[in-house]
Amino acid sequence: MTTPVDADHDPYSAAVPLKTPLHDAHVALGARMVPFAGYLMPVQYEGILAEHAHCRAAAGLFDVSHMGQATLRGPDHQTVARALEALIPADILGLEPGRQRYSQLLNERGGILDDLMVHRAHGAEGTLGLVVNAACKVADYAHIAARLPDGVLLEIHEERALLALQGPEAVNVLVSLGADVAGWDFMDVGSASIAGIPAFLSRSGYTGEDGFEISVHADTVAGLWEILLRDPRVRPIGLGARDSLRLEGGLCLYGHDIDETTTPVEAGLLWSIQKRRREEGGFPGADIVRSQIAEGVARKRVGIRPDGRAPARDGAEIVDENGYAIGVVTSGGFGPTVGGPVAIGYVAAVHARPGTRVGLMVRGKVLPAEIVSLPFVPARFHRAPK
Repeated sequence: MTTPVDADHDPYSAAVPLKTPLHDAHVALGARMVPFAGYLMPVQYEGILAEHAHCRAAAGLFDVSHMGQATLRGPDHQTVARALEALIPADILGLEPGRQRYSQLLNERGGILDDLMVHRAHGAEGTLGLVVNAACKVADYAHIAARLPDGVLLEIHEERALLALQGPEAVNVLVSLGADVAGWDFMDVGSASIAGIPAFLSRSGYTGEDGFEISVHADTVAGLWEILLRDPRVRPIGLGARDSLRLEGGLCLYGHDIDETTTPVEAGLLWSIQKRRREEGGFPGADIVRSQIAEGVARKRVGIRPDGRAPARDGAEIVDENGYAIGVVTSGGFGPTVGGPVAIGYVAAVHARPGTRVGLMVRGKVLPAEIVSLPFVPARFHRAPK
């Protein structure tokens, strides 16, 4: 389905939050619902700590239908890939069929307008699938549509819903329901039938665990949600545990750890800019990004471990051992798997080395802390042996 792009009308900022197709299912399960990115979403069911632990041990089911799903469509892969490469720094021309890449929409200063996933499906020549953040999707669609060349169109899929099944048992659950996904590698994409329901899947997610994102028609998502929850290995997970899982995984939250003022190099996302794009440029802010690659950056995104049990939230000032401000926390909270507080923030590059002692300003007091490498919990993405 193609939905017209109207940059002057943002339904997601409406006073009355929208509901995903699973709203009634969340309420029936006793979820605590909160406004998020223009939607009413479940923040927790049985409790954040229990949901976090279950996702690490078995399989957690997330409703992420508020995310934006869209397709770029043109005459052939080269035309569509070059159109998208004019907006993002990833190598899309070289993206193989059946694969997905993470990238960022950039402004002319190299700042991140949004981060997104891009996939190229088998047998769909001249199309690229996009998944963007809920809070940014209206602006993203307008930004992309205004910059496409003749012959390339943006189709918005409001008729699709999106689930994420994350955790070490996710693949076994899907295989038990007939999905032939056991041999898939991290970032593989393709179509599969789950208990007879047609779906498009990617082996990816936002928790640091192995898992899948599952796109289905909105009319079928409630049935699939119910079928998945019949498996004792699967429990519903809310936004609260989604945030603690991604924080432990060192994964960026748009609007906190990355935004229009941060570049991919400052954010430690250089791995998402492949060699050809670094050499050739040709994306917004390329001169700034390539200069930062060559000469270094003034500030860097880092992991931070407070010494005690008190967490530092986003906005907390980071100071050096002499009390001078050197940065700011952009995400912070308790890490259930780590067993203590964790945080992500930006500091002046000279203070970014792991092991550097810093202080965090919390309620007028300086909490001692240390710069550490990210992630806090090693990722368990499924990667085939090379």
